[in-house]
Amino acid sequence: MFVYQRLRDLREDADKSQVEVAAYLQMKQQQYGRYERGERELPMHHFIKLARYYNVSLDYLAGLIPTPRKLQ
Repeated sequence: MFVYQRLRDLREDADKSQVEVAAYLQMKQQQYGRYERGERELPMHHFIKLARYYNVSLDYLAGLIPTPRKLQ
C-alpha cells in the first residue's frame, strides 16, 4: 500500500476532513491534499505528528506493515 492511500484511509476512518488534518499540521488544505494524492512527499516531522494524531505506529503509517499497532 502506498503511503498516500494510508493517509487517506486513516483520515476517513477517523471521520476527519482534509481541512481538520491540515489545521492540525498547521498547513493549508491544498497542501495536505497534495500529500494524500501522492503529489508531494510528507516530511518526517509530519509523519510523527500524524502517528500521534491517529495513535498508530510509524511503520503502519508508512505502509510497512498491514495492520495498525497502537502507540504506547
